[in-house]
Amino acid sequence: MTSAAFTIPLWGDLVAVGVGSLQGAMFASGFRDRRLDLLGIAIIGVATGLGGGLLRDLLLNVTPVALQSNWYLPATVVAALLGMLLVRLFRRLDPIITFLDALTIGLFGAIGATKALALGLPEVPAVFVGVVSAVGGSILRDVLLNLPIALMHVGSLYAVAAGAGTIVLVVLVDLKVPFAVAVLVCVIVTLVIRLLAVRFGWSLPEQRELGRLRAPAGWRSASGGAQAPNGRSSGPIRVPSRGIASRIGLRTTEEICAPDRLKRGQRRRSRCNGPGSPPLSAGQV
Repeated sequence: MTSAAFTIPLWGDLVAVGVGSLQGAMFASGFRDRRLDLLGIAIIGVATGLGGGLLRDLLLNVTPVALQSNWYLPATVVAALLGMLLVRLFRRLDPIITFLDALTIGLFGAIGATKALALGLPEVPAVFVGVVSAVGGSILRDVLLNLPIALMHVGSLYAVAAGAGTIVLVVLVDLKVPFAVAVLVCVIVTLVIRLLAVRFGWSLPEQRELGRLRAPAGWRSASGGAQAPNGRSSGPIRVPSRGIASRIGLRTTEEICAPDRLKRGQRRRSRCNGPGSPPLSAGQV
């Protein structure tokens, strides 16, 4: 645990929230069909720049830092309006803004995690608070614009970078590493992962269901379907052949599909004798 939270000078905090607000306004300016006015752009900018810190302080049940100074709200509003008016200029400076944004989420993650630790939260909740502090602004931006939450979709490891940095920070603090060193490593890890993800297009795999397991050689389909070269059969159910069944103690197709002798002298189809299976012979009843 740490007895003090990591803080940065006021000017550094204002630059950080200003970069977030700038990016939020640039993002919103791409939705011409929404017909946002100046107030709408300002609200999006404030939410993006200050959203992470507001959510962090609400989770920690403390007075939001952004409401303890007269500078935060004007700084984010001005940055948002500049981002809207000079969007073409700032798009040319996209590499610089991307670098500043990556640095910002590293700083906000460190601030959130160390503040949670200073208030006595355990390590895992502290990591969670740090990640929320780093990416909360983008969540509020997407909610206000009625868009799917961007960090929940395939992207460039925005939240993953923040999570990796805050985990490293918490581990180093528990190992009694000097506080300044732990914070520096957190920011560097976050910065490097985020920039490499943007540069090389890294992302987490898209959601998918677990595919059917490939059947061992010698297994065949109960419905009589032909087995494809990739090991899959056209039939929905696989049962082992007689040789494999005898070795592993399973029943064969004939044993599974044997009829129940409910009526003497009368044959009936087995419950699993589906289309494609041969009819039962007289010797099987």
